Amino acid sequence: MYDITAFQRELDSILNYWITYTPDDQNGGFYGKINHENKVEPEAPKGSVLNARILWSFSAAYNQNSKPVYLNLAKRSYDYIRNYFVDKNYGGVYWTVDFEGNPLDTKKQIYALSFTIYGLAEYYKACKDESALALAKQLFADIEKHSFDQEKGGYLEAFAQDWKELPDLRLSAKDANEKKTMNTHLHVLEAYTNLYRIWKDEFLEKQICGLINDFLKHIIDPKANRLILFLDENWQPKSEIISYGHDIEGSWLLLEAAEVLEDEAIIMQVKEVSVAMARAAASGLDPDGSMYYEYEPEHDHLIKDRHWWVQAEAMVGFLNAWQLTGEQQFFDQFEKVWNFTHFHIIDSQKGEWVWGLKDDYTLMPGEDKVGVWKCPYHNSRSMIEVIHRLKKAS
Repeated sequence: MYDITAFQRELDSILNYWITYTPDDQNGGFYGKINHENKVEPEAPKGSVLNARILWSFSAAYNQNSKPVYLNLAKRSYDYIRNYFVDKNYGGVYWTVDFEGNPLDTKKQIYALSFTIYGLAEYYKACKDESALALAKQLFADIEKHSFDQEKGGYLEAFAQDWKELPDLRLSAKDANEKKTMNTHLHVLEAYTNLYRIWKDEFLEKQICGLINDFLKHIIDPKANRLILFLDENWQPKSEIISYGHDIEGSWLLLEAAEVLEDEAIIMQVKEVSVAMARAAASGLDPDGSMYYEYEPEHDHLIKDRHWWVQAEAMVGFLNAWQLTGEQQFFDQFEKVWNFTHFHIIDSQKGEWVWGLKDDYTLMPGEDKVGVWKCPYHNSRSMIEVIHRLKKAS
Protein backbone atom coordinates (compact mmCIF):
# COMPACT_ATOMS: atom_id res chain seq x y z
CA MET A 1 0.00 0.00 0.00
CA TYR A 2 1.46 3.34 -1.03
CA ASP A 3 0.81 6.41 1.12
CA ILE A 4 -0.86 9.10 -1.00
CA THR A 5 -1.48 11.52 1.90
CA ALA A 6 1.38 13.88 1.07
CA PHE A 7 0.36 14.12 -2.57
CA GLN A 8 -3.29 14.81 -1.74
CA ARG A 9 -2.22 17.44 0.77
CA GLU A 10 -0.02 19.13 -1.83
CA LEU A 11 -2.79 19.05 -4.44
CA ASP A 12 -5.13 20.73 -1.97
CA SER A 13 -2.45 23.34 -1.22
CA ILE A 14 -1.87 24.18 -4.89
CA LEU A 15 -5.57 24.62 -5.54
CA ASN A 16 -6.09 26.67 -2.39
CA TYR A 17 -3.38 29.09 -3.55
CA TRP A 18 -5.19 29.70 -6.83
CA ILE A 19 -8.54 30.06 -5.07
CA THR A 20 -7.09 32.58 -2.62
CA TYR A 21 -4.86 34.78 -4.77
CA THR A 22 -5.84 34.65 -8.43
CA PRO A 23 -9.53 35.59 -9.00
CA ASP A 24 -9.83 39.11 -10.40
CA ASP A 25 -13.01 40.36 -8.77
CA GLN A 26 -12.81 43.79 -10.41
CA ASN A 27 -12.34 42.86 -14.07
CA GLY A 28 -13.42 39.22 -14.11
CA GLY A 29 -11.59 35.98 -14.64
CA PHE A 30 -8.14 35.70 -13.10
CA TYR A 31 -5.17 38.00 -12.69
CA GLY A 32 -2.61 37.74 -15.46
CA LYS A 33 0.47 38.08 -13.28
CA ILE A 34 1.46 37.60 -9.64
CA ASN A 35 5.14 37.78 -8.71
CA HIS A 36 7.15 35.49 -6.46
CA GLU A 37 6.22 37.56 -3.38
CA ASN A 38 2.50 37.17 -4.23
CA LYS A 39 2.20 40.80 -5.33
CA VAL A 40 -0.57 41.12 -7.90
CA GLU A 41 -0.03 43.11 -11.10
CA PRO A 42 -3.71 43.92 -11.73
CA GLU A 43 -3.15 45.46 -15.18
CA ALA A 44 -1.04 42.61 -16.60
CA PRO A 45 -2.30 40.96 -19.81
CA LYS A 46 -4.29 37.75 -19.43
CA GLY A 47 -3.17 34.69 -21.39
CA SER A 48 -5.39 32.12 -23.07
CA VAL A 49 -3.03 29.30 -22.09
CA LEU A 50 -3.09 30.30 -18.42
CA ASN A 51 -6.89 30.48 -18.39
CA ALA A 52 -7.28 27.18 -20.26
CA ARG A 53 -4.92 25.52 -17.78
CA ILE A 54 -6.90 26.93 -14.85
CA LEU A 55 -10.02 25.52 -16.48
CA TRP A 56 -8.41 22.09 -16.81
CA SER A 57 -6.93 22.08 -13.29
CA PHE A 58 -10.11 22.91 -11.42
CA SER A 59 -12.24 20.68 -13.63
CA ALA A 60 -9.84 17.78 -13.06
CA ALA A 61 -9.74 18.50 -9.34
CA TYR A 62 -13.54 18.44 -9.22
CA ASN A 63 -13.56 15.17 -11.15
CA GLN A 64 -11.23 13.77 -8.52
CA ASN A 65 -12.81 15.22 -5.38
CA SER A 66 -16.25 16.78 -6.18
CA LYS A 67 -15.70 19.91 -4.08
CA PRO A 68 -18.18 22.58 -5.23
CA VAL A 69 -15.55 25.33 -4.95
CA TYR A 70 -13.49 23.59 -7.62
CA LEU A 71 -16.38 23.51 -10.05
CA ASN A 72 -17.11 27.17 -9.29
CA LEU A 73 -13.54 28.13 -10.24
CA ALA A 74 -13.74 26.00 -13.37
CA LYS A 75 -16.99 27.71 -14.39
CA ARG A 76 -15.40 31.11 -13.75
CA SER A 77 -12.62 30.20 -16.14
CA TYR A 78 -14.99 28.74 -18.73
CA ASP A 79 -17.20 31.83 -18.73
CA TYR A 80 -14.20 34.13 -19.14
CA ILE A 81 -12.72 32.09 -22.00
CA ARG A 82 -16.04 31.96 -23.83
CA ASN A 83 -16.74 35.67 -23.37
CA TYR A 84 -13.28 37.16 -23.93
CA PHE A 85 -10.80 34.76 -25.52
CA VAL A 86 -12.92 33.19 -28.24
CA ASP A 87 -12.71 35.14 -31.49
CA LYS A 88 -16.35 35.59 -32.50
CA ASN A 89 -15.44 36.71 -36.03
CA TYR A 90 -12.72 34.33 -37.20
CA GLY A 91 -12.85 31.44 -34.74
CA GLY A 92 -10.06 30.18 -32.56
CA VAL A 93 -8.84 31.97 -29.44
CA TYR A 94 -6.67 35.04 -28.91
CA TRP A 95 -3.22 34.60 -27.41
CA THR A 96 -3.77 37.40 -24.89
CA VAL A 97 -6.34 39.98 -23.85
CA ASP A 98 -5.69 43.04 -21.72
CA PHE A 99 -6.65 43.20 -18.05
CA GLU A 100 -10.15 44.39 -18.99
CA GLY A 101 -10.69 41.60 -21.51
CA ASN A 102 -10.02 43.51 -24.74
CA PRO A 103 -8.16 41.57 -27.47
CA LEU A 104 -4.42 42.22 -27.26
CA ASP A 105 -2.34 39.68 -29.15
CA THR A 106 -4.84 38.26 -31.63
CA LYS A 107 -2.63 35.66 -33.34
CA LYS A 108 -3.95 32.10 -33.55
CA GLN A 109 -1.34 29.93 -31.85
CA ILE A 110 -2.41 26.30 -32.29
CA TYR A 111 -0.83 25.54 -28.92
CA ALA A 112 -3.40 27.85 -27.28
CA LEU A 113 -6.35 26.35 -29.15
CA SER A 114 -5.17 22.92 -28.03
CA PHE A 115 -5.04 23.82 -24.36
CA THR A 116 -8.48 25.37 -24.61
CA ILE A 117 -9.83 22.09 -26.02
CA TYR A 118 -8.02 20.20 -23.24
CA GLY A 119 -9.67 22.34 -20.57
CA LEU A 120 -13.11 22.31 -22.20
CA ALA A 121 -13.14 18.51 -22.43
CA GLU A 122 -12.27 18.19 -18.75
CA TYR A 123 -14.92 20.76 -17.85
CA TYR A 124 -17.53 18.86 -19.82
CA LYS A 125 -16.64 15.72 -17.85
CA ALA A 126 -17.23 17.68 -14.65
CA CYS A 127 -20.61 19.28 -15.42
CA LYS A 128 -21.89 17.97 -18.79
CA ASP A 129 -22.35 21.52 -20.10
CA GLU A 130 -23.18 20.95 -23.78
CA SER A 131 -22.01 24.45 -24.74
CA ALA A 132 -18.49 23.55 -23.56
CA LEU A 133 -18.46 20.42 -25.73
CA ALA A 134 -19.78 22.41 -28.68
CA LEU A 135 -16.98 24.96 -28.27
CA ALA A 136 -14.38 22.18 -28.03
CA LYS A 137 -15.69 20.67 -31.26
CA GLN A 138 -15.58 24.07 -32.96
CA LEU A 139 -11.95 24.64 -31.94
CA PHE A 140 -11.10 21.14 -33.16
CA ALA A 141 -12.68 22.05 -36.51
CA ASP A 142 -10.68 25.32 -36.59
CA ILE A 143 -7.41 23.44 -36.06
CA GLU A 144 -8.22 20.86 -38.71
CA LYS A 145 -9.36 23.46 -41.24
CA HIS A 146 -6.45 25.86 -40.88
CA SER A 147 -3.50 24.06 -39.30
CA PHE A 148 -3.53 20.43 -40.47
CA ASP A 149 -0.98 19.78 -43.22
CA GLN A 150 -2.97 17.81 -45.79
CA GLU A 151 0.13 16.87 -47.77
CA LYS A 152 2.79 16.04 -45.16
CA GLY A 153 0.68 15.47 -42.04
CA GLY A 154 1.07 17.23 -38.74
CA TYR A 155 0.08 20.72 -37.71
CA LEU A 156 1.42 24.14 -38.65
CA GLU A 157 2.34 26.33 -35.74
CA ALA A 158 0.54 29.68 -35.87
CA PHE A 159 -1.50 32.12 -37.94
CA ALA A 160 -2.70 35.71 -37.97
CA GLN A 161 -6.10 36.52 -36.51
CA ASP A 162 -7.75 35.88 -39.89
CA TRP A 163 -5.77 32.62 -40.36
CA LYS A 164 -3.36 34.07 -42.91
CA GLU A 165 0.35 33.25 -42.79
CA LEU A 166 2.56 34.89 -40.17
CA PRO A 167 6.28 35.70 -40.47
CA ASP A 168 6.86 34.93 -36.76
CA LEU A 169 5.38 31.63 -35.57
CA ARG A 170 7.14 31.34 -32.22
CA LEU A 171 5.50 30.61 -28.89
CA SER A 172 8.26 32.52 -27.07
CA ALA A 173 11.49 34.35 -27.80
CA LYS A 174 13.61 31.28 -27.02
CA ASP A 175 11.93 29.15 -29.68
CA ALA A 176 13.07 28.56 -33.25
CA ASN A 177 10.84 30.12 -35.90
CA GLU A 178 9.81 26.86 -37.58
CA LYS A 179 6.48 25.73 -39.02
CA LYS A 180 6.25 22.52 -36.98
CA THR A 181 7.25 22.02 -33.36
CA MET A 182 7.30 19.11 -30.97
CA ASN A 183 5.66 21.21 -28.27
CA THR A 184 2.55 22.10 -30.25
CA HIS A 185 2.17 18.55 -31.58
CA LEU A 186 2.47 17.14 -28.05
CA HIS A 187 -0.32 19.37 -26.78
CA VAL A 188 -2.55 18.88 -29.81
CA LEU A 189 -2.21 15.16 -29.06
CA GLU A 190 -2.96 15.74 -25.37
CA ALA A 191 -6.04 17.82 -26.22
CA TYR A 192 -7.39 15.39 -28.80
CA THR A 193 -6.88 12.51 -26.36
CA ASN A 194 -8.99 14.24 -23.72
CA LEU A 195 -11.62 15.23 -26.28
CA TYR A 196 -11.87 11.64 -27.53
CA ARG A 197 -12.73 10.47 -24.02
CA ILE A 198 -16.01 12.37 -24.26
CA TRP A 199 -16.59 12.36 -28.03
CA LYS A 200 -15.93 9.10 -29.87
CA ASP A 201 -15.70 10.70 -33.27
CA GLU A 202 -14.18 8.64 -36.11
CA PHE A 203 -12.35 11.55 -37.69
CA LEU A 204 -10.91 12.57 -34.31
CA GLU A 205 -9.76 8.99 -33.80
CA LYS A 206 -8.07 9.05 -37.20
CA GLN A 207 -6.25 12.28 -36.35
CA ILE A 208 -5.00 10.88 -33.02
CA CYS A 209 -3.63 7.87 -34.90
CA GLY A 210 -1.93 10.26 -37.31
CA LEU A 211 -0.39 12.25 -34.49
CA ILE A 212 1.00 9.14 -32.80
CA ASN A 213 2.49 8.14 -36.15
CA ASP A 214 4.00 11.61 -36.55
CA PHE A 215 5.78 11.18 -33.23
CA LEU A 216 7.02 7.69 -34.02
CA LYS A 217 8.10 8.56 -37.55
CA HIS A 218 9.28 12.16 -37.35
CA ILE A 219 9.37 13.78 -33.91
CA ILE A 220 11.13 11.11 -31.82
CA ASP A 221 14.76 10.48 -32.72
CA PRO A 222 14.79 6.65 -32.93
CA LYS A 223 18.49 6.38 -32.05
CA ALA A 224 18.48 8.68 -29.03
CA ASN A 225 14.83 8.13 -27.99
CA ARG A 226 14.48 11.88 -27.58
CA LEU A 227 12.10 14.48 -28.97
CA ILE A 228 13.20 16.73 -31.80
CA LEU A 229 12.02 20.18 -30.73
CA PHE A 230 11.76 22.02 -34.05
CA LEU A 231 11.13 20.84 -37.61
CA ASP A 232 10.33 22.44 -40.94
CA GLU A 233 7.13 21.76 -42.88
CA ASN A 234 8.77 18.71 -44.49
CA TRP A 235 9.64 17.19 -41.08
CA GLN A 236 13.33 17.98 -41.43
CA PRO A 237 14.92 18.44 -37.96
CA LYS A 238 15.95 22.00 -37.16
CA SER A 239 17.19 21.58 -33.60
CA GLU A 240 19.54 19.37 -31.60
CA ILE A 241 18.59 20.73 -28.17
CA ILE A 242 17.62 18.11 -25.60
CA SER A 243 14.65 19.05 -23.41
CA TYR A 244 14.63 16.61 -20.50
CA GLY A 245 11.24 17.80 -19.26
CA HIS A 246 9.54 17.37 -22.61
CA ASP A 247 11.15 13.97 -23.14
CA ILE A 248 9.77 12.61 -19.88
CA GLU A 249 6.41 14.37 -20.35
CA GLY A 250 6.10 13.01 -23.87
CA SER A 251 6.87 9.49 -22.68
CA TRP A 252 3.63 9.21 -20.71
CA LEU A 253 1.36 11.48 -22.79
CA LEU A 254 2.09 9.43 -25.91
CA LEU A 255 1.07 6.24 -24.13
CA GLU A 256 -2.06 7.90 -22.75
CA ALA A 257 -3.08 8.75 -26.32
CA ALA A 258 -2.47 5.19 -27.51
CA GLU A 259 -4.52 3.77 -24.66
CA VAL A 260 -7.66 5.81 -25.42
CA LEU A 261 -7.70 4.26 -28.89
CA GLU A 262 -7.83 0.76 -27.34
CA ASP A 263 -5.72 -0.65 -30.18
CA GLU A 264 -3.39 -3.26 -28.65
CA ALA A 265 -0.89 -3.16 -31.52
CA ILE A 266 -0.44 0.61 -31.15
CA ILE A 267 -0.35 0.35 -27.35
CA MET A 268 2.41 -2.28 -27.39
CA GLN A 269 4.49 -0.25 -29.85
CA VAL A 270 4.12 2.95 -27.83
CA LYS A 271 4.88 1.18 -24.52
CA GLU A 272 8.32 0.25 -25.82
CA VAL A 273 8.97 3.79 -26.98
CA SER A 274 7.64 5.22 -23.72
CA VAL A 275 10.04 3.20 -21.59
CA ALA A 276 12.96 3.99 -23.92
CA MET A 277 12.19 7.71 -23.65
CA ALA A 278 12.08 7.51 -19.85
CA ARG A 279 15.48 5.79 -19.80
CA ALA A 280 16.92 8.48 -22.06
CA ALA A 281 15.40 11.30 -20.03
CA ALA A 282 17.01 9.93 -16.87
CA SER A 283 20.36 11.25 -18.12
CA GLY A 284 19.00 14.67 -17.12
CA LEU A 285 18.76 13.71 -13.45
CA ASP A 286 21.12 15.24 -10.91
CA PRO A 287 22.31 13.12 -7.95
CA ASP A 288 20.11 15.31 -5.70
CA GLY A 289 17.04 13.86 -7.45
CA SER A 290 16.13 16.89 -9.56
CA MET A 291 15.90 17.00 -13.33
CA TYR A 292 17.83 19.58 -15.33
CA TYR A 293 16.20 21.82 -17.93
CA GLU A 294 18.08 21.39 -21.24
CA TYR A 295 21.29 20.36 -22.93
CA GLU A 296 22.70 22.13 -25.99
CA PRO A 297 24.98 19.64 -27.81
CA GLU A 298 26.29 22.26 -30.23
CA HIS A 299 27.93 24.17 -27.38
CA ASP A 300 28.22 21.24 -24.94
CA HIS A 301 26.15 23.37 -22.58
CA LEU A 302 24.10 21.77 -19.82
CA ILE A 303 21.47 24.17 -18.46
CA LYS A 304 21.24 23.08 -14.83
CA ASP A 305 18.21 25.15 -13.88
CA ARG A 306 15.52 23.10 -12.15
CA HIS A 307 12.17 24.29 -13.51
CA TRP A 308 9.00 23.52 -11.57
CA TRP A 309 7.21 21.94 -14.53
CA VAL A 310 10.10 19.62 -15.34
CA GLN A 311 10.01 18.13 -11.84
CA ALA A 312 6.23 17.73 -12.05
CA GLU A 313 6.41 15.83 -15.35
CA ALA A 314 9.38 13.74 -14.23
CA MET A 315 7.37 12.33 -11.34
CA VAL A 316 4.60 11.12 -13.64
CA GLY A 317 6.95 9.89 -16.35
CA PHE A 318 9.12 7.77 -14.07
CA LEU A 319 6.11 6.41 -12.20
CA ASN A 320 4.60 5.47 -15.57
CA ALA A 321 7.82 3.68 -16.57
CA TRP A 322 7.79 1.79 -13.27
CA GLN A 323 4.20 0.71 -13.87
CA LEU A 324 5.13 -0.56 -17.33
CA THR A 325 8.30 -2.42 -16.34
CA GLY A 326 8.24 -3.08 -12.60
CA GLU A 327 11.87 -1.87 -12.50
CA GLN A 328 12.74 -0.46 -9.09
CA GLN A 329 15.07 2.18 -10.54
CA PHE A 330 12.13 4.02 -12.06
CA PHE A 331 10.25 4.09 -8.76
CA ASP A 332 13.41 5.31 -7.02
CA GLN A 333 13.74 8.10 -9.58
CA PHE A 334 10.13 9.10 -9.01
CA GLU A 335 10.69 9.22 -5.23
CA LYS A 336 13.89 11.25 -5.55
CA VAL A 337 12.27 13.85 -7.79
CA TRP A 338 9.37 14.11 -5.35
CA ASN A 339 11.73 14.56 -2.40
CA PHE A 340 13.64 17.30 -4.20
CA THR A 341 10.39 18.99 -5.17
CA HIS A 342 9.00 18.71 -1.66
CA PHE A 343 12.04 20.33 -0.05
CA HIS A 344 13.12 22.83 -2.72
CA ILE A 345 10.38 23.65 -5.28
CA ILE A 346 7.24 23.81 -3.13
CA ASP A 347 7.05 27.21 -1.44
CA SER A 348 5.82 26.25 2.01
CA GLN A 349 5.88 29.88 3.18
CA LYS A 350 4.13 31.79 0.39
CA GLY A 351 2.29 28.95 -1.37
CA GLU A 352 2.42 27.32 -4.82
CA TRP A 353 5.73 26.21 -6.40
CA VAL A 354 8.62 28.47 -7.26
CA TRP A 355 9.40 28.83 -10.96
CA GLY A 356 12.75 27.14 -10.49
CA LEU A 357 16.19 27.07 -8.95
CA LYS A 358 19.67 27.70 -10.29
CA ASP A 359 22.35 25.07 -9.82
CA ASP A 360 23.37 26.65 -6.50
CA TYR A 361 19.76 26.34 -5.26
CA THR A 362 19.10 30.08 -5.44
CA LEU A 363 15.85 31.20 -7.04
CA MET A 364 15.78 31.82 -10.78
CA PRO A 365 15.52 35.63 -10.88
CA GLY A 366 12.45 37.57 -11.93
CA GLU A 367 10.08 34.63 -12.36
CA ASP A 368 6.40 34.62 -11.42
CA LYS A 369 4.07 32.52 -9.33
CA VAL A 370 1.29 33.30 -11.83
CA GLY A 371 1.80 34.39 -15.42
CA VAL A 372 1.29 33.62 -19.09
CA TRP A 373 3.27 30.39 -18.55
CA LYS A 374 3.15 29.86 -14.78
CA CYS A 375 -0.02 27.97 -14.03
CA PRO A 376 -1.58 25.25 -11.83
CA TYR A 377 -1.63 22.61 -14.58
CA HIS A 378 1.73 20.81 -14.43
CA ASN A 379 1.86 20.51 -10.66
CA SER A 380 -1.82 19.80 -10.00
CA ARG A 381 -1.85 17.24 -12.81
CA SER A 382 1.27 15.64 -11.42
CA MET A 383 -0.35 15.21 -8.01
CA ILE A 384 -3.60 13.89 -9.53
CA GLU A 385 -1.68 11.40 -11.70
CA VAL A 386 0.54 10.23 -8.84
CA ILE A 387 -2.47 9.70 -6.56
CA HIS A 388 -4.31 7.78 -9.28
CA ARG A 389 -1.31 5.63 -10.22
CA LEU A 390 -0.32 4.77 -6.65
CA LYS A 391 -3.91 3.82 -5.82
CA LYS A 392 -3.96 1.58 -8.92
CA ALA A 393 -0.68 -0.05 -7.89
CA SER A 394 -1.85 -0.79 -4.35
